[in-house]
This record gives sequence, C-alpha cells and structure tokens, in this order.
Amino acid sequence: MMQVVQNYVDNKSFMGDVLVAEGDHIVLESAYGYADLDWSIPNTIDTKFRIGSLTKQFTAAGILLLQERGKLSVNDPVSKYVSDLPNAWSTVTIKNLLTHSSGIPNFTGVPGFRAYELQSHTPEESVSLVRDKPLEFEPGTKFYYSNTNYVLLGEVIEHVSGMPYATFLRQNIFIPAGMNDTGVDVDSAIIPKRAQGYESTPDGFKRTEAISMSVPFSAGFLYSTVGDLLKWERCLSAGKIITAASLCSMTTAGLGEYGMGLFIRTVDGHQLITHDGTIQGFESSLNYYPERQLTIVVLGNVRTDAPLRIAAQLGKVAFGEKITLNSDRQIVQVEPSVLAGYVGHYSAPPFSTTLTVESGRLIATAPNGRKYILYAQSPSYFFLKEIDVQIEFVRDPVSGKVTGFTMTQDGQVKQVKRDE
Repeated sequence: MMQVVQNYVDNKSFMGDVLVAEGDHIVLESAYGYADLDWSIPNTIDTKFRIGSLTKQFTAAGILLLQERGKLSVNDPVSKYVSDLPNAWSTVTIKNLLTHSSGIPNFTGVPGFRAYELQSHTPEESVSLVRDKPLEFEPGTKFYYSNTNYVLLGEVIEHVSGMPYATFLRQNIFIPAGMNDTGVDVDSAIIPKRAQGYESTPDGFKRTEAISMSVPFSAGFLYSTVGDLLKWERCLSAGKIITAASLCSMTTAGLGEYGMGLFIRTVDGHQLITHDGTIQGFESSLNYYPERQLTIVVLGNVRTDAPLRIAAQLGKVAFGEKITLNSDRQIVQVEPSVLAGYVGHYSAPPFSTTLTVESGRLIATAPNGRKYILYAQSPSYFFLKEIDVQIEFVRDPVSGKVTGFTMTQDGQVKQVKRDE
C-alpha cells in the first residue's frame, strides 16, 4: 500500500496524510511531504487539513439529529426555517437540499465568484447570489450538485438549534465522537498544526490562492485529521451519532447515486460510501466499504486529484486487485519535431485542452488554466502523473497528420478530436 502513495509523492503531486483501517485495526497511517514549505515543517499524522466538501456529511448528520429530536422534518419546506426565500423555492424541501435535488443554482458557479470568495461573507449573502435565478428543474426530479443546498442547510441548523453551526457540531458530533482535532476553519483563528495549502505546477509547488473560509460555510469550511475522520466513520457506522434509521437515509442512493451528504456507489462489485472535498490548496477523500468495515482517508495539502486516485487504488489493493502505477511506466525521450506536431487545441465536449511545448516538454492546459506535463512511453503514447490519464495520438492514414487522440481516464475511453 505504501508503494501506491509513494508513487504520487515521487511525482510531486501529493503531500498529506493517509490512513487505512479495517474496523479499529489500522493497516496504514503515514504522513508525507510538508505542512509548511516556507519553514520546511513536515506533515505529521495529526496535521490538520481543510476537508472541503467532506463537511457536507456532517451537515447532513446534524439535520438528521434535529429530525430525531422532533425539531424538524426533512419533508418540511426550507422556507419554514429560512426567511425571505424566493417564491420559486417555496416547494423546495429540506430533503431536496440534502439530496441535491432542489434545482437551486450553485452560488460558487456564478460569474465573478473568484473575486467574491476573497472577502468575508454571510451565508445569506452567498445565497443571494442566486436567489433571482430560475430553478434548474422542478424540485425532486433531477440530481444537481449545488453548494447552495448545504449553505441553506447550515442556516436551518442555526435557526432550529438556536446556536451557531460550529457550536452545534462541536456539542453534538465532535465531542461525542472524540474528535478533538476537528472544527471550523475561521479566517482569523490560530489553529495549531494546520497545514498550508499548495497548488501543483509543471515547475513545482506554489502557494495556493486565498479564500475566505466564511464563504463555503456548512458546505465546506471544516478542518480535520485522518485520525478524527476514522473516529467519525466508526461512530457513524456503529450508530453512535445518529440512529440506524437516520444512517439508512444518509446511505441510501437516490438520484445521482447520492444519499445525504454522501455518494453511494458500487465499485468492482463492492459497495462504497464516499465523498471527496476540494478547496483552494487542499484535496481530500473519505471512502468506506461496509462489507469489510474498511475506511480509507486521504487528506492532501496540494490541490491535485492525487488523493482521489490514492484512495481508489488503495481500495483495489485491499481487495486484492492488480493496479498499474505511473512509477511502473517507462519514460522515453521524444524528438522535438514530433512534439511540435501535437501542438493545438483538442476537444470532445464538455472536455477540452490545449497542448503546447514548453522547455522541451509537452504540456496540457485545462480550461481553468491548470497545466499538466505529458510524459511519453512511446513517440505517440503519453500519460499524466498527477491523474489517471493516458492518451494515444491518432493520425490520418493518408496524410499522416495528427487528427486527435484516444484518452483513457479511470478506465473510461474517449475519442478527442483536434480542432482545426
């Protein structure tokens, strides 16, 4: 298992902590890289990481706790607890929010959001970014992942409980579960052993862009450790936080394979209860396989897809499946003239990328500006180290001109054309 993680450490696409446990037995618990590169402070197994959307399962559990206590029903309209909502949202229920079936637009996707998230904002201000927009669909008919749903749920928790969201979670979840290293990442707070966040570039790590942690609120503003998240998973699955009936609601797949704060999937014949978290400078993954009581926690302070890949591959290894690591691939040198022939824009909507040659390396640039180095296994076959992607260029049989490439990502094959 350590070889799986080391593959991404060597690729310089991962720094962070990894924990694998079956029941209460810890199989792997290790820290990699640095919590602070400026001071060369290494990550340790009790380093605290921002966990992004892993926050959502705690928000969901908080709502279900309030339902158990008779304070609300998930079938209640949200407008019963949150005032001044648009009339168009009047039929949206708490359950619609929990299951991402409300149709309410995602406030993090509005134009100008990057500038917005630099400043501190209230949940009401964030919701107001989309209050005048029409619903994406009739509530309850489709799945649409929207952070607005879980910000509204945080407002419901505060209104019904009469206490701040952070206080409610601390008193009702973190303290009962013994999660002493989990809490709200307040902008002004001094939090011991908190990791700094980084981005990965072809030239190495750089410090991440800023964000006010008030903005993600109950959709994504918690920090935690691998040890605390194991405690959470063990307590949750054992019925020590919410009842068996509530847990069943959380972990029953509905539209989009989503329960409440969790995805429920079948991977290689095994049920997987999972969620990932992404926020500036951090990527996290929490996977639970009920049949083995297998918990896999990967918390990274570099924003790449490596934690997702690590968690998935560790799951395969745990079930005895064979995997191919990038460290197993042999890299060859390709003539500059050949690389130059690959330069251009490629697309297979909604996917698109631009290939360039920089300092003798073939570079793929995503629409968001993130760059990836393409490493050659042959003059026509390349792979990415950060994510599970391989591409093979396709040429016209007559002219020999490059017309596109075949892309394999996570086992899925896609034909991508070169734009003229």
